[in-house]
Parts: sequence; C-alpha cells; structure tokens
Amino acid sequence: MKSIGIAMLGYGFAANFHAENYKRVHGIDVRLTGVWGRRPDAASEFASVHGFEKTYGALEEVLDDPHVDLVDACLPTSLHEEIAMAALNAGKHVVIEKPLSGSFVRGDDEAGWRRCLSASLESADRMIEAERSSGKRIMYAENWVYAPGVQKAKRLLASSQSPILRIVGEESHSGTHSPYQMQWKTAGGGSLLVKGCHPLGGALYLKMDEGMRQSGRPVRPVRVTGNVANLTKSEAFETEEEHTIRTGWVDCEDWGTMVVTFDDGTVAQITAADTALGGIQNVMTVYAGKATVQIGMSPNTSVVAYSPDDKAFSHEYVREKVETTAGWQFTNPDEDWINGFPHEMQDFCESVAYDRPPKSGSSLGRDVLAVTYAAYLSAATGREVKVPLD
Repeated sequence: MKSIGIAMLGYGFAANFHAENYKRVHGIDVRLTGVWGRRPDAASEFASVHGFEKTYGALEEVLDDPHVDLVDACLPTSLHEEIAMAALNAGKHVVIEKPLSGSFVRGDDEAGWRRCLSASLESADRMIEAERSSGKRIMYAENWVYAPGVQKAKRLLASSQSPILRIVGEESHSGTHSPYQMQWKTAGGGSLLVKGCHPLGGALYLKMDEGMRQSGRPVRPVRVTGNVANLTKSEAFETEEEHTIRTGWVDCEDWGTMVVTFDDGTVAQITAADTALGGIQNVMTVYAGKATVQIGMSPNTSVVAYSPDDKAFSHEYVREKVETTAGWQFTNPDEDWINGFPHEMQDFCESVAYDRPPKSGSSLGRDVLAVTYAAYLSAATGREVKVPLD
C-alpha cells in the first residue's frame, strides 16, 4: 500500500475538516505527520484532537522533514503564495485553500483595480511556474468540484449529450466567522472572491469538462460583468437596532454578483453574500439544451427535523451557519460528504501517491482569480471586462 505523510499548516475552521477527512482516505496509508501554526498551544491542541504525531516549532522544520510528502496550507489567503513557493521548492506537494492567491492592496480607481487584476495573476503564475519547475503539484482545494451533486450533474450532462446554456450558482450565509476575511490586506477580497469562488469554480469545472468531452478543448471564460455592495453599511440595514447578520467589515464587500460569458456564447450567473439568514446556501442549477439539473448541497432534505425549543438539538450538530435551531431544520447525516470533502482529500492523496494531476488544480485556481478580479474591475468601471486567460 502506498504511504504519504501530511503536515498541516494552521488549526482553524478549514484545517479541522481537512484533518477529519484525511482519516477517511482509503487504499493509501495516510500518516498525519505534524502540525505547525503561529500559536504553539493551539497547534498542540489541534494535533491532540486530530491524532497528528507532533507539532513543529517553525515552518522550516516542516519543510525539512523527510517524512512529509504533502503540506496542507489552511492559512489566510495573503500567505498562500509564500507557503506554496516554499513547499514546492522544498520538494513537497501542497494543498492551497481557495482562493489560490490574490491582490492584497485594494483598488480605489480604475488603475488600481487593473493593478489588482494583474497582481493576482502574476502571483498565480509564479506559483504555477514553481509547480512546473519543482515537479510537484498544487492541489487547489475547491470542494465544489468534488461535491457528489456536482459530479452527478457532470455525468447526467454527459449522458444527455446536451450543451450547457446557463449555470446559476450561489454561496451565501449570514457572515464569515473569520476576522481576516473582513480585511482586504489578508483576504484579497470580500464575498465575491471568498464565497463566490466556490460556485464559480464549480461552473468553470463543468464548462471545462463539457468542452473536453465535445471537442477535446476546455470551454473558457472570456468576458465578465460584476457588481458589489456593502449591505451591512447601507442606510436600510443601519435602521435596525439589533443585527443578526454579522457586521464588522473593514474594507471588503459583503455581497457580490457576476455574469460570466464563455467562449461558446453561454453564461454563468454567480452570486455570493455574507448577508443571508437561514444557514449556508450552497446551490446551483444547470440549464442545458435537453436537461435541467438542480444541485442542493445545502440546504437539502435528506434529514429534516423540527422542534419549538432551540435547545432541543444542543447536543447534535445541525447545519453550518444556522442562526437558531428552533423550528424546521434542514440538517443532513454527513455534511462533509455532501460538500465533497472526503472525495477531495481522496483525490489529493491519490494524486501524490500515484503521480497524477488532481481534478482541481492550479489552472482552475488561476481562472477563478482571472474572472473574479476582472469582475471587480467591471464593478468599479460599470463596463464589461475581458477575462485575461493564460
């Protein structure tokens, strides 16, 4: 049996579900080698909870460890390029959480937003060049690619032999739990980037797959229009005395939308928000010439529970980002599974063990950046923007 060692960088929200789903990998001996983070006490607690063998005192110790094959970086976006370059140059494969990278000085005029677009792609290109020259791989952790609903949609669309005409996708909830995502200098963007990258990544993946099936080349995004807003700073929102929706945004938007046009003339409509009550909304509908496919990652009706008492389910997890557990609840028996996390970790481990590309790699991550930062430029100028490809 193939064996790989994994080092985790970080110990927050994403690191927790990555660690749990490495334990579900089958057919490969996965060793949870160690954890590094800037707070040694938090790293030690994380290692104990998840069964990692040790903690590291410095990043250099991770990179020098011969037992580490794969470095999983669950860190702020502003650190992605630095970590990826260091891991690849040390001869390690690397998992990079979404988005792949970004531009961390916010634009304030058209020239500034053009600089953001260029800077984000220059960062991605440096990472991709390091990947190429090192012979190791970047695993782009876009779980929508691996979600069973998206994979089923891909197979249904292939069976129908019908062109995808329009994709409508959304990820929204009532506000990020991560303070770094509320600041441009660490997140590189707000809802449009940090939330919108999920349905956008899923849409780009389905169109790439369609093109490869039908003509041997991926269908690519070529133009985009975008719009963004800070709804929690609006006059309407501020009339409320108490807020259920999370506030505290520094300089990032809390709502965004974009319309993407592909080189075959079809479109995708992507929306993202940190201003939606009722638990996380991860949904997509694919409209094809001979079929319509609806994907309900969350909410879904696999398990629906009711109680008038908001403490009745206090000892059992219900659903991500739900504000109250009173009333009807759209929970499900395995949220990680429906979101594609075990499938993602399985693919990443197989990519390392068998030296093959992952389903979600650096090229998808770059395209997401190209579309999203072009959408920011569009929002700033009020004009449709050409998407800069390779």
